[in-house]
Amino acid sequence: MRITPQILLLLPLLAAAPARADLHITRDHGGYVDEYKTNYQRIRDRHERVIIDGICNSACTLVLGIVPMNKICVTPRASLGFHQAYYDKAFTFGIKVNTAAGTSDLISYYPDAVKDWIRRNGGLTTDEEDQERRRALEDRRSLPRRVLGVISLAVVAREGGRPSTAEQE
Repeated sequence: MRITPQILLLLPLLAAAPARADLHITRDHGGYVDEYKTNYQRIRDRHERVIIDGICNSACTLVLGIVPMNKICVTPRASLGFHQAYYDKAFTFGIKVNTAAGTSDLISYYPDAVKDWIRRNGGLTTDEEDQERRRALEDRRSLPRRVLGVISLAVVAREGGRPSTAEQE
C-alpha cells in the first residue's frame, strides 16, 4: 500500500481533532457515590460532554456538581431523582440505613438551584416503608424541566453552541 502526500497532510488534522466521547445517561438509577465521583471527575478532566436523556437518579445526579454546566446537555426526556444517601445494604443485613454524613456530602456537590428546589419540595425523602407514597411523589421528586432550564442556561446545546428551545423553557 502506498501512502500519498494528501493522506500524510490529513494525519495531523485527525490527530488534533477532539475525541467525541459523550456520556449518554438514559437509565441510571445510581450506585456507589465514590464511583460516580471518580467517573465524573475523569469526564470533567477530559472536557467530555454529558447528555442526560432519560432517568438520572440518586448518585447519578452528582453530574450536576462535578461536570461543568457548559458540558452538560439536558433533553426534554431527562428526569432527575434525589433521595438521602444510605449505607450499602450488604453491610447492614439488607436493611436500608440512611447516613447523614453521606447525604451531606451528596448535597454539597449540587448547584444552588438544585439545593433550592430540593428545599422547596420538602427535602430528601427518608420514608422507606410507604412505597405507594414514594411512587406518587416520584414525579414531584424528579427535577422539573423549568428548573433544568434554569440550571442549563450555561449549557451548550448540540446545535451551534446556543441553547436549544428545550433548554430555554
